[in-house]
Amino acid sequence: MSRATGTDGRAPEVHGADRHHLIRVHGARENNLKDVSIEIPKRRLTVFTGVSGSGKSSLVFDTIAAESQRLINETYSAFVQGFMPTLARPEVDVLEGLTTVITVDQQRMGADPRSTVGTATDANAMLRILFSRLGEPHIGPASAYAFNVPSVRASGAITVERGDRKTVKATFNRTGGMCTRCEGRGSVTDIDRAELYDDARSLADGAITVPGYKSGGWNHRLYSESGFYDPHKPIRDYTEKELHDFLHHEPVRMKIAGINMTYEGLIPRIQKSMLSKDREGMQPHIREFVDRAVTFTTCPECGGTRLSEGARASKIGRISIADACAMEIRDLAEWVRGLTERSVAPLLASLQQTLDSFVEIGLGYLSLDRAAGTLSGGEAQRVKMIRHLGSALTDVTYVFDEPTAGLHPHDIQRMNELLLRLRDKGNTVLVVEHKPETIAIADHVVDLGPGAGTAGGSVCFEGTLDGLRASGTVTGRHFDDRAALKEEFRKPSGRLEIRGASTHNLKDVDVDVPLGVLAVITGVAGSGKSSLVRGSLFAGRTAGADGVVAVDQAPIRGSRRSNPATYTGLLDPIRKAFAKANDVKPALFSANSEGACPTCNGAGVVYTDLAMMAGVSSTCEDCEGKRFDASVLEYRLGGRDISEVLAMPVTEAAEFFGAGEARTPAAHRILERLADVGLGYLAIGQPLTTLSGGERQRLKLATHMAEKGGVYVLDEPTTGLHLADVQQLLGLLDRLVDSGKSVVVIEHHQAVMAHADWIIDLGPGAGHDGGRIVFEGTPADLVAARSTLTGEHLAAYVGA
Repeated sequence: MSRATGTDGRAPEVHGADRHHLIRVHGARENNLKDVSIEIPKRRLTVFTGVSGSGKSSLVFDTIAAESQRLINETYSAFVQGFMPTLARPEVDVLEGLTTVITVDQQRMGADPRSTVGTATDANAMLRILFSRLGEPHIGPASAYAFNVPSVRASGAITVERGDRKTVKATFNRTGGMCTRCEGRGSVTDIDRAELYDDARSLADGAITVPGYKSGGWNHRLYSESGFYDPHKPIRDYTEKELHDFLHHEPVRMKIAGINMTYEGLIPRIQKSMLSKDREGMQPHIREFVDRAVTFTTCPECGGTRLSEGARASKIGRISIADACAMEIRDLAEWVRGLTERSVAPLLASLQQTLDSFVEIGLGYLSLDRAAGTLSGGEAQRVKMIRHLGSALTDVTYVFDEPTAGLHPHDIQRMNELLLRLRDKGNTVLVVEHKPETIAIADHVVDLGPGAGTAGGSVCFEGTLDGLRASGTVTGRHFDDRAALKEEFRKPSGRLEIRGASTHNLKDVDVDVPLGVLAVITGVAGSGKSSLVRGSLFAGRTAGADGVVAVDQAPIRGSRRSNPATYTGLLDPIRKAFAKANDVKPALFSANSEGACPTCNGAGVVYTDLAMMAGVSSTCEDCEGKRFDASVLEYRLGGRDISEVLAMPVTEAAEFFGAGEARTPAAHRILERLADVGLGYLAIGQPLTTLSGGERQRLKLATHMAEKGGVYVLDEPTTGLHLADVQQLLGLLDRLVDSGKSVVVIEHHQAVMAHADWIIDLGPGAGHDGGRIVFEGTPADLVAARSTLTGEHLAAYVGA
């Protein structure tokens, strides 16, 4: 009997379970979505596209993925839910046909120094077990090879009672693999005492020069009123004991100025309060102090391996676990393939599969001891994919956020094959993407827009790729756009000489980076681009440049109280303008200070905690979400109150502060920079937490444009940019160069390469197969030569 017909020749009825072939979204209103209703086919690859800020992430991540996660969390007991993050229900009327969602986003991995590529996957754990079984000499269990586990030895009388029997245990031992000197970090810090205090002055005269330790403040009084030393005596005259108490005294509770406080030496206090934090999360003046006062050097005891002497001495053949973790993963995979010990055959098979997945996904050039915090957004996303490639799970929904970010055109084809493989296993794959190469493989395309911010949030098109091309939407019109090679190239005004660069995989590279032009550094992922720029270009910045301004992909940090006005410093001139016009204090015009609505404390919403259930947030009834006290809203500037000004889009605010009664040049300059990077539609008071990844990077670019520097270094500025926005970015880069700046861009986007005046191509491969200059010259010469992978793809792009 065929599947198509029954015994009587009639088509069989569709089974009830097979009718659930769609994910139905009805009435989605999350963020800027305008009552979106849509049907997404299951077990297919659907690509969501549209200009940056059009609502793609709001629909895919904040609605579909968030509701799936919330429903899964509700299946656990109330006790377990108490330990999980509470998720509010998205603003949507109906969501049907959801399956379990696995989100693979571009969030950077934690910057904890003990987090590595190996610990972020299962590879390091499996290696530790392997060495605990086969390593010679045998030093203990798997924990003996773990740099996150310290060795502990304790002795005492521990009495265990079982009925009438009593057992006394005298000792406790645990063998860990942590290096005792650097505590598993691989580096040690040296603090320059000259940056901590002026030894010619006394504490009373303000000897401590650390930020936050001004005379009269509590941090300062902790030392000046401790009684350990004379506060009027210059520090250079301290006895050895006094200096030790000042710098290294262990924590002790004592009364200082009539208050019970914990006193400890200045150095451990700074280590806890400043050095334990992620550098990117520090305030700018703290970061500047740390960069000036602290040097990080490789641990002399473990050589940067983070491991104890015993763990380094135990080997399989001639390879220790430190050697294995330092290998490029593709070389490590070959070494594991050569091990044939039958007693650990299942372990070797699992480890082999994991390592092969790294190679297959294009990350074979990484090593397991690579710090997780140093991975780019694209690399972090692909590392998260590792655990899913060999998974036996089917009929789940995978959600990807621009999986091609950071990928050379040569690598995009490999990523496309992986996405199709996940789909062909019977999974639903939802991809937020701008690259035409990935949109082209979609079974179903959803285009959101038509604009960004309040001008977006609607479905402009859904259907096939051919339908998109003919649809007339912004994406459809620009889908086949190709930037042409320039006929004339700018002449360099000078050069930055880099000689003998050998950071990471660079092989003694000599190269001249031209100044006064748009220079693009490209090459496959892992070829050494970032190593050349960060490790060498910054070091050569005195050779003809008056400062380097670097705009990288590190995420912007901020709460829902942060917004473009606070992040860029725009709020300061606005508050001063309001204060001057109304003859009151500037602090009144901050929702985080004196002007805050007392009911919601300036948040604009009131949160209701429902214990084990998801909390509920509702708009504050007193301020109606405006965040300010009613009395503050009576003060006006140019006929507008502060809440109305913060609700303005950038373009409207630029006009408002550009002329007339509200004319404020300092605010107008910042707003013009925001418009220059394509954020004219953004409300200046919109919470940072609602901004897309592309919007955040361009906000950072606008902020850095205010810095005084001769060389601008941009790390993949097209990340998160729609095809239509790339032209605007090229115009911005041209304006920077024409204003006398030198612009160096690390980029894979062919449009940026074609628009460059000079290209430096690294390769020919990744990891130890890269690290060389394989081409330097104009884009036209690169296309004509076709001597590198980049040249071949650029030639195909421009149709040469």
